[in-house]
Amino acid sequence: MPYWLQRFLAFGLIFGIIAGAVVGAGAMRAMRPEVEQKPREEAAPLVNILDLRPTSAAFGVVSQGVAQPVTETRLSAEVAGTVVGVADSFVAGAAFRAGETLMRIDPTNYEVAVARTAAAVSQRQVEYDAAKKLREQGYRAEAELLSAKAALESAKADLVRAERDLERTSVRVPYDGIVRERTAQLGDYVAPGSALGTTFATDRFEVRLPLPDRELAFVELPRVAGDTPPPGATLTGQYRGQAASWSARVVRTEGVVDERTRMVFAVAEVTDPYLRDADTGAATPLPAGTFVEAAVEGIVVDGVVKIPRTLIRGNDQVIFVDADNKLRLRNLEILRTDSEYAYVLADQLQENRVLLTTLEAPLNGMLVRPNEDVPPAPDENAFTGQPAARVIDGDR
Repeated sequence: MPYWLQRFLAFGLIFGIIAGAVVGAGAMRAMRPEVEQKPREEAAPLVNILDLRPTSAAFGVVSQGVAQPVTETRLSAEVAGTVVGVADSFVAGAAFRAGETLMRIDPTNYEVAVARTAAAVSQRQVEYDAAKKLREQGYRAEAELLSAKAALESAKADLVRAERDLERTSVRVPYDGIVRERTAQLGDYVAPGSALGTTFATDRFEVRLPLPDRELAFVELPRVAGDTPPPGATLTGQYRGQAASWSARVVRTEGVVDERTRMVFAVAEVTDPYLRDADTGAATPLPAGTFVEAAVEGIVVDGVVKIPRTLIRGNDQVIFVDADNKLRLRNLEILRTDSEYAYVLADQLQENRVLLTTLEAPLNGMLVRPNEDVPPAPDENAFTGQPAARVIDGDR
């Protein structure tokens, strides 16, 4: 057999084997039963949720201020003379009672003036009585009687002034108080208007509390003293290195907005801050100049829910879970916030379940599986009767 024929037959055999294998594989594939194709299912993420329940919330306001006396007096000399007496209670920090003599100016000249004017009054009285008697007898004219009467009244006026000047040699104030400072010393010569010292009354102290205008809606503050029942306030601060608290009442607002800070000032009042009319063992004194934080009682709002601030997206968006376990992204009108919670009126909510689990890309309508094994969260919406919000710089 020729060589070329042999190679042709060899290649034909190889081709036939390959073709047979291909045909056999196709036949086998055609005979294989069809595998049912099922659509791929995406597993809904397992999430934790928080049930919101409406309740009542007390919205208090917190501010800061310094306790200062309502009445403070700069004592000045009303008459001239040498300081001849200083009371032991007329030193910085000492307490005194109303009407107590704190300082005495040499009264000699004024005692002499009183004696001289008293003698003049007696003389003018005699002259007037004589003129009146003669007038009744027809020996004096009406003008002479009137002149004698005028001289008597003038002498009496001089006596009143002299007695008043004598009283002014004793320096007194009409209230119980404490001496802030004394500027005149024993032996000093003082003239009318010379500074003697400074005192303040201890019956009432005031604390000016700056409040943002937006916070006034949550506190029923009187516009003027006595306008409405004043809300209570609790002042806290330090006394002798220990935490202390005092009760106060917010008696008025100052009625103007500070042009620089845009704040409105409320005024809280503390009565008997030094406990001078009370048992000193029953409470803590409030010294003048003490820096305090004031928690003012606010209004109570019904139908409010508390949402943790960590669940607020942006400024006002919250992710809810509806009845079909689908996510609903809602923008809410937030009533108030504090460092932990946002407060929302319950009547604006379409769902009452909030998503707690952080999802990478939550979408509106996304299906989720609530985790039924997680125990319910504590009732964060329970009403405690305490202020539910504080004035924090930067909060609503």
